[in-house]
Amino acid sequence: MIHRRNMIAAAGASLAIGSLAGSPLAGSAKADDQTGSDDDSLPEPVRFALNTSTVRGQKLSVPEQVKLVGDAGYDGIEPWIRDLNQYVEEGGSLDDLRKQIEDAGLTVESAIGFAKWIVDDPAERAAGLEEARRDMDLLVKIGGKRMAAPPIGAQNAAGPPLDVIAERYRALLDLGQEIGIAPQLELWGFSKTLSRLGELAYVATAAEHPLACVLPDFYHIYKGGSRFEGLGMIEASRMHVFHMNDYPAAPPRETISDADRVFPGDGVCPLPEIIAMLLGNGFNGVFSLELFNPEYWQRDALQVAKEGLAKSKAVVRQASELLTIA
Repeated sequence: MIHRRNMIAAAGASLAIGSLAGSPLAGSAKADDQTGSDDDSLPEPVRFALNTSTVRGQKLSVPEQVKLVGDAGYDGIEPWIRDLNQYVEEGGSLDDLRKQIEDAGLTVESAIGFAKWIVDDPAERAAGLEEARRDMDLLVKIGGKRMAAPPIGAQNAAGPPLDVIAERYRALLDLGQEIGIAPQLELWGFSKTLSRLGELAYVATAAEHPLACVLPDFYHIYKGGSRFEGLGMIEASRMHVFHMNDYPAAPPRETISDADRVFPGDGVCPLPEIIAMLLGNGFNGVFSLELFNPEYWQRDALQVAKEGLAKSKAVVRQASELLTIA
């Protein structure tokens, strides 16, 4: 159990947050403000995006997704590559989509793709890099900056040694540097490969590349069994996007799944304390709300998006207040 009175300020504002990986801190970040108001108290330049998985069940077209994200008040959108490909296959114009995104005042900070850059089979890996090239080419055309690089293809069995993964990540980074998209090494807590923060940090460091960066996720850190204190060992400037979510006390970590994720503050993750640590260490990236909750898919998409943004802002506001107190 975490008690705020036990937190200490160090190195300017980094907070000691105790044993966070599995502590049931019930109600620690309940969001009373559902409107997302009082933004003046939010730290700058932290921004908020919506990962479109959050409204996947509503089956919106990509232009409808963009309109939704803009109407809900987010700063950015994190689309899925497969949705973008479907949009193009159905005759959609990437130029028109980019203009719609820009007119809505949004940025494409990240996108979700599943190119198999990490696998052992050389032919499959080469095909994965070609898929990544196509994905990156598409993203550039709509103003994208980054793309998720999860351990797809190596999640069901222990993958290659970390040094080998670092070499393969570097090859993906070289491709991204050529095209203008930064591949973000993504943590998957359920995976047999790259499920822990230490592994993520090691591979990103061993890649020895100027674009190397990581894509953490509150749920995946918990699911993989890492302690949140480990985030303090990752350079804040190498976390451009952080997936925002929460998780309940039950089911237990061993059996919890993506579908169990909930709005920030509605679960037991001590989000204000963790975010305060991130902010104290210099994090100034994007919190992108990524949920897969079937209950939310049954609701009005705009209502879900607005509530998610309000609750995301609420936990960040609480984190900012903790820093002020410290």
